[in-house]
Amino acid sequence: MPETVLVTGGAGFIGSHTCAELLAHGYEVVVVDNHVNSSPLVLDRIAKTAGRPLAGAYRADVRDRRALTEVFAAHRVDAVIHFAAHKAVGESVARPVEYYDTNVGGTCTLLSVMRDHRVDRLVFSSSCSVHGDARTVPLTEHSPVAPTNPYAHTKLTCERILEDVCAHLAQMRVLALRYFNPVGAHPSGLLGEDPRGVPGNLMPYVAQVAVGRRERLSVFGDDYPTPDGTGVRDYVHVMDVAEGHRVAVEHLDDRTGMRVFNLGTGTGTSVLDLVAAFAEASGRPIPHQVVDRRPGDVAALVADASAVAAAWGWTTTRDLAAMCRDAWRFQQLHPDGYTR
Repeated sequence: MPETVLVTGGAGFIGSHTCAELLAHGYEVVVVDNHVNSSPLVLDRIAKTAGRPLAGAYRADVRDRRALTEVFAAHRVDAVIHFAAHKAVGESVARPVEYYDTNVGGTCTLLSVMRDHRVDRLVFSSSCSVHGDARTVPLTEHSPVAPTNPYAHTKLTCERILEDVCAHLAQMRVLALRYFNPVGAHPSGLLGEDPRGVPGNLMPYVAQVAVGRRERLSVFGDDYPTPDGTGVRDYVHVMDVAEGHRVAVEHLDDRTGMRVFNLGTGTGTSVLDLVAAFAEASGRPIPHQVVDRRPGDVAALVADASAVAAAWGWTTTRDLAAMCRDAWRFQQLHPDGYTR
């Protein structure tokens, strides 16, 4: 029988693309999402993209133990991919309690319910932000960790919890994937990034400027120690990230315990580089202005992804031009987001 994978936050940006990837490769997929930062309309699009229906979709919060228990009781869950979390750096500085409550509390509740139902295979959505203001790049999985904002602290705290759980339960198999900056969209244009309210990440904001939803982009600082003074990040296509999670499920049984892998391209792109690339992809200018630095931001985060390539024989394949092209296609088809 095909494996059943429970995906928390499965209607979100990365979650929805991962669900489509799993379905396309024969997995049964169950989604749990409270839709705080996602649209229920995405669920039908996932099925349409993959050509197969979801095995189940539940509107529930990962902190709700009773709701999670009902989901696990209704399905034979073989593995879990845990995306459900708040994810905006700036917002985490203003709302630290909510971030710890959802990101850490939700993970603890999920682990407890998994234990009750003897599910011991988990892929955890972590983040490169755990490294903080790195002194050297690219970053390996063994580079020093020094979070600079509550969001990053919650991700590192969850990693520590997972390490402890694996030390306690010998049968646990956990893969924590620290990916860098997922962007882009499904090439069909059916799935993409549609954040609620003002986007907290660069690419969707740039896309909304290009389509006319927003007047201009604010560039948070141009005095970083980078080639053009703006922040440098390792942008990775969301389809590569989705594929990486599917491959991770295939490698959960390689051995027990906790393992950490980076998912990235190894190429750094500055804010102004991305703005220029998106302008070229869209054929439209991207008005922008430099403003003060944003609390919690760092100069550069770029991945060394050689470990996952060596372990799985897998690497990313899509470049910045494809990321911008696919993101622009989705934005053109959905100028107001998922509205129907």
